[in-house]
Amino acid sequence: MDEILKLTNKAVLDPHYADLLGIVKGVRNGAVYGAKVRFPHALVMTFLFRDGSLQSKIRMILKATKEHAQNLALFVGLYKTVLALCRRTREDRKQRDSDSLLAGAIGGYFVFGRQQSSINQQIVLYSFARFVLGFVKFLSKQTQFPKPFSSVTGRTISWSIFSSSVWGLIMYLFTIDADSLMPSLHRSMDYLYLDSNHWSSLKTLIWHNK
Repeated sequence: MDEILKLTNKAVLDPHYADLLGIVKGVRNGAVYGAKVRFPHALVMTFLFRDGSLQSKIRMILKATKEHAQNLALFVGLYKTVLALCRRTREDRKQRDSDSLLAGAIGGYFVFGRQQSSINQQIVLYSFARFVLGFVKFLSKQTQFPKPFSSVTGRTISWSIFSSSVWGLIMYLFTIDADSLMPSLHRSMDYLYLDSNHWSSLKTLIWHNK
């Protein structure tokens, strides 16, 4: 048994298998992370805003968790596979910055782009929001601010612009056409901004929503 373990550890540390094993671990980490992120979110949203029996709610939670974990695992695996293939097409076996753009686009199309489920929409829109914020920060770094503001001004401006734009656009769309929003966001905003305008007694004002 010890000899088998030694051989296994030797193979795992062999640089010849680094690309393949990196893909395997990427798939593993994608599945674990996806499950950790989705399960508590699905648990809260299902019990807060979904009707039905306990059994049906559990099924919805598990289904959402499985889809998120599965898709994230597939994306990581495909992304790392494309990167590895790009490296192997070059004599120096080095990765280029543009490889990540190609790999991300391919993974995004095949994993998230071919089925517009609510889970995929949430993941893509969340990623888009993070990209916008990151890109604004990136642009702010290209601008030279006078000291002593250079260390904080870029972050402050990027966050201010991003927050203002997101909340202004979301609330405007909710006002003019709430059905265009994702169902989970629509239900949440109904609860926050519309249900809070109606009550029939002290009980429905403070203790119960309806």
